[in-house]
Parts: sequence; C-alpha cells; structure tokens
Amino acid sequence: MKALANKKIYYSIREVAALFGVNESLLRFWEKEFPKQIAPRKTAKGTRQYTEQDIENIRLVYHLVKERKMSLSGARDSLKATGGKMVEKVQIIDRLKAVRDELAAMKKELDEALKAMPVGAGLEK
Repeated sequence: MKALANKKIYYSIREVAALFGVNESLLRFWEKEFPKQIAPRKTAKGTRQYTEQDIENIRLVYHLVKERKMSLSGARDSLKATGGKMVEKVQIIDRLKAVRDELAAMKKELDEALKAMPVGAGLEK
C-alpha cells in the first residue's frame, strides 16, 4: 500500500484505488458493504470525493479483508466490536511494516558492502 504523496482535501476514486492497488469497482462495492465506514462525498455529477478520514476507513477495511483474509461479515462484526481500537492497531501495523522495510533495505546495503570487501579485510586486530 502506497503513502499519500500530497495533502489534499479530497481525493478521486482513481487516486484512492491506486493508493491501495485495487480496482475502483472494489471501492464502490465496499462503499455499499460498509456504508457507515465508507461514505465519500459526492458532487452534483455523482463524482466521489474521498477525505483523509474516508481513506483511513478504507485502510481498515483493506486490512481486515485483504491482509487478514476476513469475510465481509467478519470485517463488519470486527469493526462494530472494536471501533476506534482497530484504527490504532492498523496504524501500529503500518508503522511496523515501514520499520521492517527500512531494516530490509539496510540489510541489503550491508550485504552488498560485505560482498564488495576483499576477503579478510577488516578482520585484523
């Protein structure tokens, strides 16, 4: 899942779909399945405009359905039962994933640096 590059008041359905790597039709489907959580503003022409809060709610649904492989009814029940605590859990998971990715990048750089070192270099005491 990508991070938002710029801070805007409203995001289009195309931008939000790209952010999560899903189809726009899936977002419209989730909007019907989770009407309390996902309710983007619509213009007079019916164009959906997503706020940061809408995106956070989609992040919750995405986490439950795509990452934890819950059924839609299971995800609905989980959101009802946990409420705001689920938001905190998903934020912690996102932070941990970012730390993991950073550590993996550091390990890769170290491995490449070790490969570039001559054999036995740096081992003298």
